[in-house]
Amino acid sequence: MNQPMIDKITLFIRNVLVFCYIVSLTACAKVPISGRESLQFMPNSELTSYAVKQYDDTLKKSKLSQDKADVAMVRKVGIKIAHAAEKFLKETGRLEQAKSFNWEFNLIEDKKTANAWVLPGGKAAVYSGILKYTQNETGLAVVLGHEVGHAVANHGNERMSQNMLAQLGQTAMALAFSEKSPQTQTLFMSAFGAGLNVGVLLPYSRLQESEADRIGLSLMAMAGYDPRKAVTFWQHMSHANSSRPLELLSTHPAPATRIANIKHYLPEALKYYKG
Repeated sequence: MNQPMIDKITLFIRNVLVFCYIVSLTACAKVPISGRESLQFMPNSELTSYAVKQYDDTLKKSKLSQDKADVAMVRKVGIKIAHAAEKFLKETGRLEQAKSFNWEFNLIEDKKTANAWVLPGGKAAVYSGILKYTQNETGLAVVLGHEVGHAVANHGNERMSQNMLAQLGQTAMALAFSEKSPQTQTLFMSAFGAGLNVGVLLPYSRLQESEADRIGLSLMAMAGYDPRKAVTFWQHMSHANSSRPLELLSTHPAPATRIANIKHYLPEALKYYKG
C-alpha cells in the first residue's frame, strides 16, 4: 500500500474516532425504567417528522377497520398505555419527552398480518390479525405496552445512530482494501458485514426487544392491566409460531429467553399494578 493511501486511511480513521468521541460525550441518553445508556445522536424532531409522513402514507395505502368494537378497544388500550407512559415520564423529570408525543392509534384491517408498531412521536398501528392472539384488552395491552416501550426508549433513534456508525465502519474497510483485488474486497466486505450484523446489530436488536418487554410490563401495570398475563400471552404466541431462526440470527430473543426475562422483571412491574 502506498503512502498517500495510508495517509488517506489514517486521516479518515482519525476523523471517525474524533466523531465517535464527540458523539459519545454529547449523545448518550438514559432509557426510562431500564436505566441503560443509549447512543442517540439523531434529532428526535427530524425522526418524528419523517415518521408522520410514513404513517400518513401507510394509512392511505391501507384499509382501516370498520369494526367499531375492535377499533374502540385498540384506541382505549392504546391511550391508557400512552397516558401511563406520559405520566411516568413527567414524574421522572422527562417533561420535554412526555410533551413530544402526539399519540394516534388506528386498527388496520388485515387478518393475515399479526403485527403492531408505534413510530417515533407516537403514531401507532395495530393489524387485525393480531387480535386472534391478544383475545382481550389485557392481551392487547401486552402488545401495545411493548410497542410504546420502543417509542419511550427512543429505540428508533438508537437504531438509526447505530446504522450511521456501521456505514462509517464499512467506508473505513472499503478504503483500507481499495488497492486489493475486487475478489479480496468482496470477501472482506462480506465478512465485515456478516460480523457486524451477527456480532453487533442483531444483539442490539434483541436487547432492544427485551428492553421494550421490560418497559411494556411496567406501562401496562401503570395503566391498570395485570402484567402477569404477559407470560400467558407469549407462551401462546410461542406455540402458535413454532418455526423461527436460531436466536443468534434473529432480531428477537428466542421464546424461552423472552418468557424467562419477562418472569424476571415481573416483580418490578407489579409495584405499579393496583388491580
